[in-house]
Amino acid sequence: MIGIVDYGMGNLHSVSKALERLELEYILTDDIEQLKKTDGLLLPGVGAFPDAMKTLNEMGLTDFLHEWADSGKPLLGICLGMQLLFDESDEHGQTEGLKLLPGRVERFVGHTANGEMYKVPHMGWNKLTFHKPEHKLLQDVEEGHVYFVHSYVVKHQEEDVLLASSEYDVTVPAVVGQKNVMGTQFHPEKSSHVGMSILRNFGELVTQGGESRE
Repeated sequence: MIGIVDYGMGNLHSVSKALERLELEYILTDDIEQLKKTDGLLLPGVGAFPDAMKTLNEMGLTDFLHEWADSGKPLLGICLGMQLLFDESDEHGQTEGLKLLPGRVERFVGHTANGEMYKVPHMGWNKLTFHKPEHKLLQDVEEGHVYFVHSYVVKHQEEDVLLASSEYDVTVPAVVGQKNVMGTQFHPEKSSHVGMSILRNFGELVTQGGESRE
């Protein structure tokens, strides 16, 4: 069973509906004891990084997520939920993240090296480029387009964490992963067959009950 972490800042309805379409069993809860009984966790997220971390800390979910990551059971962060997995963010000042993956979250600068302006947020469909197509999260997934909505981007991540990327002036880490801790910057639940295939693969990882060591 998949546990969707409900901390008040996720796109919970669309994520839940996507799991239902895939016939994946799930619970949506903020109860740590209930989450402990599940086999995999989804950490969705929409909003500001500092608010999200403040809420996770106040609810006792930060320590729980660290324990979960150490357990080897699968964890998938979505959008802001992916960004929270990293070391820190400069959104509204510096805020420490969960520090489960190495990297820093920074705002898109809004202009190219030549001074040409581009829109922030990065919103809409963009193409994936796979760096580790053999990873279990990407197996049998089309290297197609997915749907992004974000103003901040992960930078300075270690190369082996990057599973897939997109380009939006800079390289955007689109899918990341290290052992059992994974994330997508885009919304898989809004990304048609490509996103649904990734969620299906996550469901299979949860069923297998082990780490993805690719």
